Amino acid sequence: MRCAPGGWRHRGEAGAPRLLPWAGAEGKPCYLVGDGTGFVAQVADEMETVQLEMALDLLEHVDRRVTPERLRYAVARLAESLRDVHRIAVSRGAG
Repeated sequence: MRCAPGGWRHRGEAGAPRLLPWAGAEGKPCYLVGDGTGFVAQVADEMETVQLEMALDLLEHVDRRVTPERLRYAVARLAESLRDVHRIAVSRGAG
């Protein structure tokens, strides 16, 4: 695993560095180099699954009857979720 200032992107190529779904020190992106079958890759897969499920859950909670306070909360959580989903897309080569 390597945390770097940027520049690497996983594009689905064999052996290409994979952008992990968490940041390292000072918010720098972390990358994993390997075949994608190890422990860290498994933890990253599980974390991405949770992040995507949370994004769907958030979408279900936003409706037209929401109060202004709940709307602000929902928007903040949706922004966090969108960052996570974008990171996953970049990791998988779609970003």
